[in-house]
Amino acid sequence: MVIAFIPVRGGSKSIPLKNIKLFCGKPLVCWNIEALEQCQEVDEIIVATDSDQIEETVISRYYNKTKVYRRSAENACDTASTESVMLEYIRYAQLSADDIFMLVQATSPLTETIHFMEALDMYSKGEYDSILTCVRNFRFFWNEDGTSMNYDYKNRPRRQNFSGMLMENGAFYINKVGSILKSGNRLSGHIGIYEMPEYTATEIDEPDDWIVLENLMRKHILSKRKETKKPIKLFLCDVDGTLTDGGMYYSENGDELKKFNTRDGMGFQLLREAGIKTGIITSENTKIVENRAKKLKVDFLYQGKRNGGKLAVAKEICGQLGISLNEVAYIGDDVNCMELLETVGVKACPADAVEEIKKMQDIKIMDECGGNGVVREFINQILNK
Repeated sequence: MVIAFIPVRGGSKSIPLKNIKLFCGKPLVCWNIEALEQCQEVDEIIVATDSDQIEETVISRYYNKTKVYRRSAENACDTASTESVMLEYIRYAQLSADDIFMLVQATSPLTETIHFMEALDMYSKGEYDSILTCVRNFRFFWNEDGTSMNYDYKNRPRRQNFSGMLMENGAFYINKVGSILKSGNRLSGHIGIYEMPEYTATEIDEPDDWIVLENLMRKHILSKRKETKKPIKLFLCDVDGTLTDGGMYYSENGDELKKFNTRDGMGFQLLREAGIKTGIITSENTKIVENRAKKLKVDFLYQGKRNGGKLAVAKEICGQLGISLNEVAYIGDDVNCMELLETVGVKACPADAVEEIKKMQDIKIMDECGGNGVVREFINQILNK
């Protein structure tokens, strides 16, 4: 059994609640979780935290292999070592000595599924007792006594002729449970090195690291994902704050009313004519929305809260149509839309959406506000492409 273990405290001093702060539009810890979820070799992912907010963030995403473990306060303080919480969980879960334990650091969000797969494959060959990740550093180092450490300064090598030095990047570590219990350390025995790309060298400790790593994420990882986007085959949208202005209107008789925009209606017609399926997903459950959906002639209408939220609904629709989430466009305005927005091929929000949504990576922020024709504006962009 392979267990991936991600320790995340709520008490970060340099960057408050760092582990769930939005990094390129997604909570920091979620980057490693989702890379591990896609790694077939990993059986279970454990997020060890002392924070209610971190636990809620992880649980709300309904991951398949991920569980939350509430670490003790003693092993969540500033002076506690990572090994202390590793040992706490191993003893709590009564893991087998032969289980493979992979310590994964959320502060290295550029770690991809392929890195976990290759390192676990390397470990499976039995040549090493434990493995750590490193990057090759091509800097010249000196000792305090003025002597050069890793090169001859009288014959300064060119970079292409210099092998550099291996530097621990802190991305992840692999060992057997029995060895960790015996040594009390993440590494032991004959140690192997899995070399990662140079751009994964930095860990997030300070605010400046955040800026650097977001730019590296966009350049080396997110740019590759953009190239694989497929044509849109399904258009989904939220209701309150998107198709409507989010206002609550009542008649003298106490009837609830909603304000829609006729231009959005024409947008849905244009999508039908282009052969693109349409749908509305909303947490509310009202006759008003049902009537509006009939008027718009949408293909799918889902009202009311469901297990798995809006993402689960979108996956269900995609399953019926035989398409992927990468072929879906979605527009929403509030945090209950975030999980779905993170996964679709094209995402957008109204100009008056909440700030958490507007800060998401690659989201299209429309000029119009909710209920003022913003859905039509987004549809026009899709059709013009």
